[in-house]
Amino acid sequence: MVLMGRRRRKVMRLALPIMLGMLSQSVLNLIDAALVGSLGEVALAGIGVGGYAMFMMTALVFGLSSGVQSQTAQRTGAQCATPAQPLNAGLLIALAVGLPLTLIAWWQAPLIIQLMTQTDDVHSVAVDYFRWRVVSLSAIAMTLCFRGYWNGRQYTTLYLRIIVGVHVLNVFASIGLIFGYAGLPQMGASGAGAGTTLSLFIGLLAWLVVSIKGACQQGFLQRLPSPQQFRHTLVLAFPHSLQQLWFAAGYAILIWMLSQIDTASVAVGHVLINLSLLLILPGVGLGVAAMSLVGEALGREARQEAHRWGWDALGVAWLLLALLALPMLFFPSALLGLFFHHEALIALGRLPLQLTGAMIVLDAAALVLAQALMGAGAQRTVMTLTLSMQWLVFLPLAWWVGVIHEYGLIGIWLVQLVYRLINSLAFVWIWQRRKWASHFLNTI
Repeated sequence: MVLMGRRRRKVMRLALPIMLGMLSQSVLNLIDAALVGSLGEVALAGIGVGGYAMFMMTALVFGLSSGVQSQTAQRTGAQCATPAQPLNAGLLIALAVGLPLTLIAWWQAPLIIQLMTQTDDVHSVAVDYFRWRVVSLSAIAMTLCFRGYWNGRQYTTLYLRIIVGVHVLNVFASIGLIFGYAGLPQMGASGAGAGTTLSLFIGLLAWLVVSIKGACQQGFLQRLPSPQQFRHTLVLAFPHSLQQLWFAAGYAILIWMLSQIDTASVAVGHVLINLSLLLILPGVGLGVAAMSLVGEALGREARQEAHRWGWDALGVAWLLLALLALPMLFFPSALLGLFFHHEALIALGRLPLQLTGAMIVLDAAALVLAQALMGAGAQRTVMTLTLSMQWLVFLPLAWWVGVIHEYGLIGIWLVQLVYRLINSLAFVWIWQRRKWASHFLNTI
C-alpha cells in the first residue's frame, strides 16, 4: 500500500505541471476571445474559424511530440548515451514538413477558410488571422519536439515554466497589436494572430537555449540522425498526427449533425463539448506522464513495472475526473446558467450535461491508456482503435439515433455515453493483453 501511494504520487508529480500548462492554454483561449469579442461578433467569429483551421494544421504535426517522447523515455530507461537523437530527428522532420505546409496554407488560405464559412466579412477576418497564425506552424512543430524530449526525460516542470511565460507574453503582445498600444500598429483581430505567433517564436528560442545548455551531452545537435532514426520517428509520429486530424474532424461532423436538429442543439452542444474538452485535461496530463513512465520502464526491460504504471495513472485519473464530474451530475442547472440565460436552453442541456459528467469518468481509461500505449511505441494501435470507434461506431449511430430517428441532442449524447464506455473497455482489454510490451524492442 505504501509503495502504491509512492508510485501514484510520482505520477501526480509528473502530471501536475502538464495539467497546469494545458489549463494555461485554455485560459489563454478565453482571454483571446474576450479581447477580440470587444471588436464585435464578426471579429470573434473570424478568429473562431481561423483558429479551428489552425488547429487542423497543427494536428498534422502533433504526433512529433509523442514520437519523440516515447523514444526518449525508452532510451533514458535503457541508459542510452544519446537519448536526444530522437529530438534531432524530430526537429529536422518538423522543418521538412512545417515549412512547405506553411507556404501552401498561407497561399491557399482563402480556399481553406471558404470550406468553413461562406460569410464574406467573417471570411476576410478569418483569412487574415489564419495567415498570421500559420506562419508559426514550424515553430509549433519544433516546440512539440522539445516538449516531447523533456517530458520523456521527466522534466515536466520545464514545460510548465516555458508555456506560462509564452502565454503571458502572448496576452501583452495581443493587447498591444489588437488595439495599437505602446506604439504598436493597430491590427484589430489580426493582432491576436500576430501576437500568438510572436510569442510562439520566442518560446521556441527559450526551448532551444534550455536544450543547448542541458541536452548537448545527451547528443543534441551533435550529429545527424541515421536514416533508421528518421524512419522510426516518422513511423511513430504519423499515426498520432493522423489520429488528431480525424479526431478533430469528427467533432466538426458532430456540430454539423446538431445543426441538422436545430440552433438550440448547436448552442448547447457547443458548450457541452468545450466543457468536456476542458475537464478531461487532468486525464490527458496523467496520460502524458504515463507515457514517460511506461517508456522508461520498458527501456529497462521492466515490463511488469510498465504495466503497473498504466494502472497507477488510471487510478489517479478516475479519482480526479470523478471529482470534476460531481458538479455536472448534481448541479447541472446552475452550471448551465453560467452560459445560458433562457430556461429552455438550460432545460435542453440538463440531462446531456449529466451524461457528459458520466462520460468524462468513463473516458479515463481511454485517455490514460492510449498515452501509455504510445509510450510503448504502439501509436498505430491507438490510432486504429480511436478512429474506428469514432468514425465507424459513434458518428454513424449518433446520426441514426439523433437525426434519423429524431431523438435529438439527448439521443446523440446517450450514444456518446455508450461509445465512451466501449472505447475505454477496449483500451483496458488491449492494456491487459500486454502485447504492446514488445513494441519497445524496435525503438532503442
